[in-house]
Amino acid sequence: MNSNIEPISRVAFELGPLTVYWYGIIIGVGALLGLLLAIRESERRGLGKDTFIDVVMWAVPIAIICARIYYVAFEWETYSKNPAKIIAIWEGGIAIHGALIGSFLTAYVFSRKRGISFWKLADVAAPSIILGQAIGRWGNFMNQEAHGREVTRNFLENTLHLPDFITNQMYINGTYYHPTFLYESLWDLVGFILLLLLRKANLRRGEMFFSYLIWYSIGRFVVEGMRTDSLMIGSTLRVAQFVSLALIVGSIIVVLYRRKTGLANKRYLDE
Repeated sequence: MNSNIEPISRVAFELGPLTVYWYGIIIGVGALLGLLLAIRESERRGLGKDTFIDVVMWAVPIAIICARIYYVAFEWETYSKNPAKIIAIWEGGIAIHGALIGSFLTAYVFSRKRGISFWKLADVAAPSIILGQAIGRWGNFMNQEAHGREVTRNFLENTLHLPDFITNQMYINGTYYHPTFLYESLWDLVGFILLLLLRKANLRRGEMFFSYLIWYSIGRFVVEGMRTDSLMIGSTLRVAQFVSLALIVGSIIVVLYRRKTGLANKRYLDE
């Protein structure tokens, strides 16, 4: 029976020579929904509805490029043997941490040029970012990547109670795997809801963004330990786990420093 399981095609549709992949569509949907959410909130916070449209025009392509560079850099041994594959982003292989670096730098430069608070911009964007990540993980599902260790069909069906379309997609080359893409997606979705609730708590400026970094990094650290395709430094250190720990510790230190020095006196709901 297992040998007859066919995975969901990575290709959404073809238009002549143009092939459109589900991976790109899903990433695009996540980015669009995040943008719409940020636009709505930015108007409430006095940033103007065009602010995030302008920043996204720069941040999205830069984030994608940085995400790919980050991934390729840690997989250079593979890509150096086939340089043509470096640009094959539709096959998967982008790193969220690389995207965050690119987005962070872009937003910082943008805020300086526009004369607006970077932390205010980051706070408004935080729920949008984690929502995009929650949706984007389903692109990994379509590509049958970012999965965990081997499991049984019984575990997926009767322990996790997953629907057949997920269970079947986790059947890869004759083996079932942990749907770690799903674990991280659900963790991010919960984080998205928590961040929306934190808006009402009126945290100090910048702390919505740091709350996002801490929440996401905790989940990523745990899920990364289950994955079989992690980017590695040497044979034992998982890059994403190291970066996640650094982000958690760094965020806590910066929050405490900004509070102590008075840099975080303004709050989220302040004009």
